[in-house]
Parts: sequence; C-alpha cells; structure tokens
Amino acid sequence: MGGRHSLELALPGASIGAVAGAMAGGLTLFARQPAGLAALSALALAVPLALFGGLYGVLLGHGVFRPGTFGPVGLYWVAAFPVSRLAQEILAGAGPADGVLPFLAYQAMVSLGFAIGFVWLHERIMPYWLMRRAAVNPPAEALLGRYVRHAGMLRARKGARR
Repeated sequence: MGGRHSLELALPGASIGAVAGAMAGGLTLFARQPAGLAALSALALAVPLALFGGLYGVLLGHGVFRPGTFGPVGLYWVAAFPVSRLAQEILAGAGPADGVLPFLAYQAMVSLGFAIGFVWLHERIMPYWLMRRAAVNPPAEALLGRYVRHAGMLRARKGARR
C-alpha cells in the first residue's frame, strides 16, 4: 500500500480525532481557563487523537479491523485514548495529580465512551470518503467492497427477521 493511499485511508479517522481533541480546548475555555491554556490543551489532545484515529483507518484498510465491529476497536481505544490523555496532561497540565496508574485506569474506562462515538462517526463518514477515492486508490476500493458486503449482510439479516 503506497504512502498516499494510506494517507487517504487515514484522513477520516485523523479528522475525527483532531476535531475531538480540539473540542477539549472549548471545554477548557468553558471552565474559565486562559485562552492560551485552552489552545495548548486542544493541540495536546488533538494531535495524538488524530494520529491514533488515522492509524485506525490504515489498520482498517489492511484488514486488521472489520467494518461494523466494535470489540477490537474498543480495545484499540482502551490503549490509545489513555495514552493520548496522558500526553495532553503532561504537555498542557502539571501531570496526573493522583499518579499515572490511577489516571490511566480512569482514562481506560472513559475511553469506551470515546470509542463508541468514534466508531459511530467513522462508520458514517468512511464509506462516503471511500466512494470518492475508490477509482484512484485500490486499497480504498477494496475496503469499500468490504463495507458493501457488510451492508448486504445486514440487509439480509433484517430481511430474514421479517
């Protein structure tokens, strides 16, 4: 898989991660923190979440994850989200107040909520992106085929229940 093709697969997940991280800046402003701290907080979380979100898209393209599944993706974010939050805490804060292990454990619990939102949004954005890129990106075309097969399987199950 070429570098350009991988970057195209990474773009939706990276965008979701970047936007989610940037929202942390807004929450920091909402908590009446200085604008500089809010910007640093947003950037310190947006960058790692964008990297992990992009990596998810590449792994999806390589067949490590399958469309429509949550379990493996939930485990991925149980590791990736706490690391992202730890980077943010170290860069924008004073570090975890109660120690690293309790902080990481709490973030791992919170990460499942993030993972649900990430997967939900990614599953709605990625197929449309793949339709635009499939003609010039063979891995995108293959991944789009997996999405189409998954959608067909869901439709068949729904028809069988009726």
